[in-house]
Amino acid sequence: MTHAADKGADPMPSTSATPASDQVGIILVTHKDYGSALLSAAEMIVGQVHDCTCINIDSAVEVDEALHRLQEAADLLSRGRGVLVLTDMFGGTPTNLSLSLMGSRKGADDVEVLTGVNLPMLLRVLQNRTLPMAELAEKALASGCEGIISAGKVLRSKNSDNK
Repeated sequence: MTHAADKGADPMPSTSATPASDQVGIILVTHKDYGSALLSAAEMIVGQVHDCTCINIDSAVEVDEALHRLQEAADLLSRGRGVLVLTDMFGGTPTNLSLSLMGSRKGADDVEVLTGVNLPMLLRVLQNRTLPMAELAEKALASGCEGIISAGKVLRSKNSDNK
């Protein structure tokens, strides 16, 4: 798996032997190496992932360089189904840079940007990439929210139910 922007690498996504034109391409754009770590964790669970890359944003990356990497990754990964960009937080530099893709691409539905990426969201996306973009985005949002749980509250509730 190639992780774009790791030590200045070009965004060259991992690709399978045959182009996966039936899948939505995935770009994780996050502060530092958060996206790379999430993708590594996801690969531990689901196996090797294709047509997915990470662009890590930190103070050493110039804005123009980051925008170029984003556009290049989107061009490489958009194989007819579009590109889903997952960022770490709304209002952050990774999201703000990613939003530029939404207006610069040929089709209105070619790129979607979701913020607040977490492991449950990423896993759902990776397992449902043949869905239409809007449906995939909705499933991703639901999984991201459902993955946020107060474990202590759940355990206290179960303990009080067992008394």
